[in-house]
Amino acid sequence: MVDSRTPVWVASRNAWSFPVKPITALAGLGVLLGIAACASPAPPRTATLTRSTAVTAPPPVSPTPPTHSSAPATSERIPAAAEPALQAPVPTPRLEPESLPPQVAIIDEPSPESDEEEEFPTYDVPIILNASVEAHIDYFNTRIRDKFELWLSRSGRYLPLMREIFRGHGLPEDLVFVALIESGFNPYAYSRARAVGPWQFMKGTGRKYNLRIDEWIDERRDPVKSTHAAAAYLKDLYAMFNSWPLALASYNAGEGRVGRAMARSKADDFWDLRSTHYLRPETRNYVPKFMAATIIAKNPEKYGFTLNYHEPLTFDEVTIDRPTDLKLIAKAAGVSYEAVKELNPELRQSVTPINYDDYRLKLPSGTKVTFEEAFANIPEWEKTVWVKHMVRRGETLASVARKYGTTPATLRDINHMTKSRIRVGATILVPTGNPPEVAEDDSRSQASISSAALVLEEPMGGPPKPLRYRVKQGDTLWSIAKRFNTSVGQIRKWNGLGSKSTIRTGQRLTLYVNAEQS
Repeated sequence: MVDSRTPVWVASRNAWSFPVKPITALAGLGVLLGIAACASPAPPRTATLTRSTAVTAPPPVSPTPPTHSSAPATSERIPAAAEPALQAPVPTPRLEPESLPPQVAIIDEPSPESDEEEEFPTYDVPIILNASVEAHIDYFNTRIRDKFELWLSRSGRYLPLMREIFRGHGLPEDLVFVALIESGFNPYAYSRARAVGPWQFMKGTGRKYNLRIDEWIDERRDPVKSTHAAAAYLKDLYAMFNSWPLALASYNAGEGRVGRAMARSKADDFWDLRSTHYLRPETRNYVPKFMAATIIAKNPEKYGFTLNYHEPLTFDEVTIDRPTDLKLIAKAAGVSYEAVKELNPELRQSVTPINYDDYRLKLPSGTKVTFEEAFANIPEWEKTVWVKHMVRRGETLASVARKYGTTPATLRDINHMTKSRIRVGATILVPTGNPPEVAEDDSRSQASISSAALVLEEPMGGPPKPLRYRVKQGDTLWSIAKRFNTSVGQIRKWNGLGSKSTIRTGQRLTLYVNAEQS
């Protein structure tokens, strides 16, 4: 028989029930209402920030990343118990920890209700507030506050564009704040590890996601193309790990390193993996850093930031089908050269890139029609860009002509050459694009050159730099020479090796190669 003072869990009602005597029914009713309010979970809603030591709800388990509208809440909020109206003669039951529903976070008791309900920021990726996240919030809010305020202000220029791109890829929009901790939304950001752009792509990863990187252009700095690449990369990482925290850790460390760490530690959750020694400190702190930055960015006023957001990035796009001087383009559009350069940070020279079919150039909003009308009336020879090219080992007149989209005959005529042989180290003048045919008459060829839009020093014409190379197992002088586009004889000469000298694993060799080869 159940005692009248013994609480009973009623499964059908999902609440504690108390058998009471009729004389205490009124007082017991108040207690029951208070306990029911405490035990019933809040209705589901978009993820809200909670102070949590419990496990947060897992992200979607579909093989493709969720959209921001379908992401589950990271945890449920439990309202504080209501005070009973009367003191009941029955004691208040004590809820043991095991009585709490699973996957529920414990939060601080809310402040007394006011007339206006406080609005909490919502998130479409898992966000929690633990000691590590709070430490990073304090770091952003104190030690680098001025710098972080600049980053937040600059975000106004790029966030609308980046959110739209992520939305188009079916990704949670809050992932755009990866660019906040990677570069502070700076397209010119450059790390010691040679990562570049707002999303800090390494060269190999950038090229894997179709970003062109050479002496003329570095699309890692293009806010549009690099954001599409970052969205594709994050989508692939989520497909690998089915977890946004693990995907973010992989964005920092590489998917291979995180995968190996998971295999060695047998951990399948980021926070479990973080407690091991298999991740570098930078990667262990990367996810808390992202969460802290996102929390502040979505509610900066709470942390005392008064921001003057930059104007959103807007522009017109025009198609350029040949290398063209940016100063000529700016003149045709009726804007400054600096305005064109600012909108196209990916351009490493003062011209549009060579060997780039139908390059899409950004111009200030409202200038497209003006540019197209004026540019169509500029003579073709005035649009030609000329490059001073230094001949390298292995190059011929034909290979140089192919590189710049011209013919060997044109190069001979312009450079007054009687033969097709060229020597290493010689400098020749090369037209780009579709230059007019140049006759052998000296005066005409010189007039064409002097009237051209631009004569440009070739970007890679500088002297090679020394490189210290450590010999790996299986290396030979021939394989090293082939890799760095040089000869075995040159390597022997640079390192004082005799004709019969051999190399050994671990030996350091000095090589003289250009920046792109290294």
